[in-house]
Amino acid sequence: MKKFGISTLIFQAIGWLFLVYLIVMQGVSAFNYELGVAMGAQEPAETVSEVGVAFWKGFAVADIATYIPLLMLGLLGSLLGRAWGRVALAAALGITIYWPVVCLVTIVQARGAEGWSVTEQTAYWITLPLIALWGVWGLWRLLRS
Repeated sequence: MKKFGISTLIFQAIGWLFLVYLIVMQGVSAFNYELGVAMGAQEPAETVSEVGVAFWKGFAVADIATYIPLLMLGLLGSLLGRAWGRVALAAALGITIYWPVVCLVTIVQARGAEGWSVTEQTAYWITLPLIALWGVWGLWRLLRS
C-alpha cells in the first residue's frame, strides 16, 4: 500500500468531508429547494427573491451534475495515484476556488437590491473563504507534485 504524508491525509480527509457535505446539502437543495431551506443549506425566497432562489438552485444542480462527480473522481483517483485523478481533481479544485468567489461577490453586489435581505452574512464570510483556500491549497499541492 502506498504511504501518504500527513499533508496528503489532511487534504484528503477535508476533501471527503466536504464531498459528503456537498452531497447532502446541495443534493437535497437541487431536488427539493424548500427542504434545503429547512436544513439551513439555502436562503428562502423571502430573503433572496425568486431570482436569488434560481441562482442558488442553479449552483445546487450544477454541483450535482458536474462538481460533485469531478471532486469524487479527483479525490479517489489522486489517492490511487492515477493521472486521470489528478486532472479531475485539478478541475474540481478550480471550481472550488471559483464558486465561493462568485457567491461572495453576489452577496456584496445584491445588497440593497429589491427583494434581497440577507442580513446575517457571517457564515458566508467564514465558510466560503475557507473552501476557496482549501481549493488553492489543493492546486498548489498538485502543481508541486
